[in-house]
Amino acid sequence: MDAALYAATLLTLAAIYAAFSLGLNLQWGLTGLMNFGGLAFVAAGAYTAALLTAVPGGTHVGGFDLPWWLAWPAGALAAALLALPVGAISLRVRTDYLAIATIGIAEIVRLAVRNEDWLTGGPLGISGIPRPFEGLGQPWAQLAYLGLACAAVAGLYALAEATARSPFGRALRAVRDDEEAAKAVGKNPARLRVQAFVLGAAFMGLGGAMMAAFFKFMSPDALEPVTVTFLVWVMLIAGGSGNNRGAVLGAVAVWAVWAATDWLAAQLPGELATRAAYVRLFLIGLALQVILIARPQGLIGERIGAQR
Repeated sequence: MDAALYAATLLTLAAIYAAFSLGLNLQWGLTGLMNFGGLAFVAAGAYTAALLTAVPGGTHVGGFDLPWWLAWPAGALAAALLALPVGAISLRVRTDYLAIATIGIAEIVRLAVRNEDWLTGGPLGISGIPRPFEGLGQPWAQLAYLGLACAAVAGLYALAEATARSPFGRALRAVRDDEEAAKAVGKNPARLRVQAFVLGAAFMGLGGAMMAAFFKFMSPDALEPVTVTFLVWVMLIAGGSGNNRGAVLGAVAVWAVWAATDWLAAQLPGELATRAAYVRLFLIGLALQVILIARPQGLIGERIGAQR
């Protein structure tokens, strides 16, 4: 049973990261938007769902005890509403300047959830978040939640594929590849970028809602830039930027490596276990560099012809 629970936990977290990766692929892979502020939209979705579903009580607002099937779409909507003004302002700049701007926005949100105790519980976080199917008992509750997470990711994947194959998706690639040519045929690059930015943020917000329900507790400690920003970029680049299947495959593969190295580090004695955590970050970064040099298209490269 322990092995089944561990495998289900591993796959559930991989599914949650797949939602993040699919959202980033809409922004970067399809549109060319270098968004390093995904943490902000994950936080918006996670805390919105947590406040809506948590049991009443505590020092923060919320505790409405609403069902997950209402709270999860609300989390995605909250992330999209946050992305709308952020995108309208920050997308005025490009490439590295956009990356710097979105990093700043993510840090503002991260510090806000840590310090606004009345809203988010501050460092103490939000507890009492119900997880769907937890009344089934283990391991069935964990397996049922895994099924729900996979179904949600399948829905996001289908939406991302439909977007990529639609005239809207082709317009996004046109703006990414040659903005002046897109303008010449009557497209509005600024509007298209904002729309892609908002849609990708909604994916991340839904992933954040799933994460909050899975952990049953939400605090600022779950919103570390290394795991919510850097690792998602590694997943997308390793899997294949511009390809939704690559985004999902990269999330599963990189999370499996991340979890395996965490387990191996925990087996080391004393201070070596602490040092191994930093070595793990180095190795993930090194692996990313190797992928960029040896196979820049990732495990599954973008296939433009198949999306038309």
